[in-house]
Amino acid sequence: MLTLVGLGLQDFRDITLRGYEAVKKAEEVYLDTYTSRISSSIEDLQRFFGKKIIEAKRSDLEEGGRKIIERARERDVVILIPGDPTIATTHIALVLEARKANVETRIINNASIINAVCSLTGLQNYRFGKSATISWFRSRAFIDTIYANLSIDAHTLLFLDLNPPMTIKEAVSRILELDSGFKDHFAVGVARAGSEDAVVKCDRLKELAYFSFGEPLHSLVILSKKLHVLEYECLVYFASAPEELREWVL
Repeated sequence: MLTLVGLGLQDFRDITLRGYEAVKKAEEVYLDTYTSRISSSIEDLQRFFGKKIIEAKRSDLEEGGRKIIERARERDVVILIPGDPTIATTHIALVLEARKANVETRIINNASIINAVCSLTGLQNYRFGKSATISWFRSRAFIDTIYANLSIDAHTLLFLDLNPPMTIKEAVSRILELDSGFKDHFAVGVARAGSEDAVVKCDRLKELAYFSFGEPLHSLVILSKKLHVLEYECLVYFASAPEELREWVL
């Protein structure tokens, strides 16, 4: 059986009891280090679970995914995934290939950055459009996603590149380099979602570049120009939003 276990957002303590039991019973355990990260190292996880854990990089999960699937045909294999296992297409594709190969699969869910951002900001889940990633490469695809979401009055959750981890300041620089028209647009920066020292700040995009968010991991939300009054009030109290944001309330 192939089991995908969500680790949650911060460290090994966020794993669910069901996930913990699956790891303890597994004959092989892999840690996804490609799609996201937690603060615990492989060594921390090995001490916690009391067994060897193998690092799984992008090539292991994508091009080499077939090897893991074949190993799961004869033994219990677990892949530990920071956040929730169903957010990244890499993991869904792996489960799909396993089922096509008649290998039994199981998914054990956990908290993800998507629901964490909603809880930290007070933004309503149904108000979000398609998510996108800001990478260190020159692609401007995420800019097109922002515009598409704005056209339907939806917020945009932007994931920031992990190799190396991109900061909100660097993400703002990338956005304004490609489209300076966003400099006065309101956005929300989120740092270390799921941790006890998470930081959330709402302001105009150009101002977020000067705010001290601390260490990554960081995420960024580009707001719709139409806010529900409850979203506005939450941003004021949860993210110290400026008074002029009231102009965007429906």
